[in-house]
Amino acid sequence: MLIAITCLSLLAAAGIAGWALSVRGRLRSLSEQHADIEARHRELLEQTEHGSALRRKIEAQLLEKQDHLDKLAHHDQLTGLPNRLFLAAHLPIAMEEARKRKLPLAVLFLDLDRFKHVNDTFGHEVGDKLLRTVAQRVKDAVRAEDVVVRMGGDEFVVILTAVKSAQVNETAARITATLNAPIVIDGKPLVTTASVGVSLYPRDGEDVGSLLRHSDTAMYQAKERGRNNFQVFSPVMDSKLKERVAIEASLRDALEKSRIEVHYQPLIDIETRRVVTLEALVRWKDPEEGYISPTRFIPIAEETGLIVPLGDFVLQRVISDMASWRKQGSVLVPVAVNVSAAQLQRASLRARIEELTRASDLSPSMLQIELTESAMFEQQDSRQDDSGTDEVSELRTLGVRVAIDDFGTGYSSLSYLKRWRVDCLKIDRSFIRDLVTDTNDHAIVAAILAMAQHLRIKVIAEGVETWSQLEALRRLGCRYAQGYLFAEPGSAARARDFLNGHRIGLPDVETDLLKVAARA
Repeated sequence: MLIAITCLSLLAAAGIAGWALSVRGRLRSLSEQHADIEARHRELLEQTEHGSALRRKIEAQLLEKQDHLDKLAHHDQLTGLPNRLFLAAHLPIAMEEARKRKLPLAVLFLDLDRFKHVNDTFGHEVGDKLLRTVAQRVKDAVRAEDVVVRMGGDEFVVILTAVKSAQVNETAARITATLNAPIVIDGKPLVTTASVGVSLYPRDGEDVGSLLRHSDTAMYQAKERGRNNFQVFSPVMDSKLKERVAIEASLRDALEKSRIEVHYQPLIDIETRRVVTLEALVRWKDPEEGYISPTRFIPIAEETGLIVPLGDFVLQRVISDMASWRKQGSVLVPVAVNVSAAQLQRASLRARIEELTRASDLSPSMLQIELTESAMFEQQDSRQDDSGTDEVSELRTLGVRVAIDDFGTGYSSLSYLKRWRVDCLKIDRSFIRDLVTDTNDHAIVAAILAMAQHLRIKVIAEGVETWSQLEALRRLGCRYAQGYLFAEPGSAARARDFLNGHRIGLPDVETDLLKVAARA
């Protein structure tokens, strides 16, 4: 900038000599932002013999432009918050000040939960409005001296200075709470939540990279614990993060090399002991670790987006297996496939099911999709077209059956039962486990069965493992059950045996049931 001032001062001197000159140029900041500047000597020539007034005008103009460029370079244009470049310059200064004053400093890494769903469903314009409101709410939730930074996308960082641990926790809790309230955009209320990770200086790192990395690690831990919460970094999280990264890489490799398997577990009519449905369950057999629990890799698949290709693989394999069973002479029953919220949000799901079933000459009615309550909750807020239809309704129109999985453990909103007709509710195994001994579980199961009966919805009890559980369900009027008591998930060949036998049990099951009934 001093070079520019000097050059333009020479212009003033040249103007004194009587030359008719003007200069136009561009001022460039370190972040490659540009501002146009222009100076003419004639307009100020009369004000000073030596051009000093022109020099002052040029200096003022350049300083104004430089301030403007600095603001553009260090602030996010969408939200007006400081940006990543500002953070890189400010955080080391704040850390040095904290070191000198021997006061703690906290870094909060905030990531919105399922923000991609908002963009995919309502469009980027609505997403931008949501981000602006989120930015303001976060600013309102912290002190004036605290700094809120937008890192990009749906990620924010908050720097808290001179705070105690209790204050850090209170602030993190306040931020998550304030974002829970619906945000009204264009007359439509949207619900968003945030996962927040916390790292402390100097305990969790003495450099910028360590603090940001550890707060990011803690944020992912918050997501793994159900989202909409905050977690404070601990060294144990580092090993978990490394495991998460390793699982993600191995899962990608397994999908590419077809190391994913689909097993099937029968759903039984308690009265007839016949197989009425098969549930498809994804299994991953690693060449070194063996079978990896779905509880380890499914959450990672959902977080990374791998759940979409994984779900499509399962869908393809199920339809292929059904076609094979039919070719071998088996009488088919519907097969239930778990569908994630990410799959449901893709408008291509119906088209994909149509494509696959048509290619195998199967009726879509032979498929049942199982959705969690959270997936239904998100679908309830999804965009509808002009006819008022949505993906769930479109699938039902196609003939696909719809079941709610893990019923009673999600958002506890029954409005989707009114909005969409569902074919089946699956009572979560957590209510079945202590059904015989826990009066509360017994009451909940009884209430679900009574409600479903009035709504004419089939109910399936998951996780049935003992005869006493089965008898308690039978007494409550539950007609269908699933669990290790009847059969563990098995291969496609084992599933074909279920279909060909069509009865689970037999003699031992029948005898034991008669014994239970006799004791009652």
